Amino acid sequence: MMHLEEVLVKPLITEKSSIANENYNRYGFVVNVKANKYQIKNAVEKLYNVKVLNVKTNITPGKLKRIGKGVSKTPKLKKAYIQLSEGQKIEFFSGV
Repeated sequence: MMHLEEVLVKPLITEKSSIANENYNRYGFVVNVKANKYQIKNAVEKLYNVKVLNVKTNITPGKLKRIGKGVSKTPKLKKAYIQLSEGQKIEFFSGV
């Protein structure tokens, strides 16, 4: 069992996620690859004190990168898109 802080790695702040935030009240997070939807939902509800309606996940495979003559692979990422109920909000940059 993972702790709440181990489930969420960082918020996903991109142009696509900010548009989804404004239109559909959806937020993006980079999460631990081993975390499931129930763990992600519980972590967001307890850390941010909000009500989560649904969770959609996406695993992005790693890319091949050249380093000199050799080839290396970047790690895969798991992204979670969380939809909150009406009127609820998450402040990533409070006090800035």
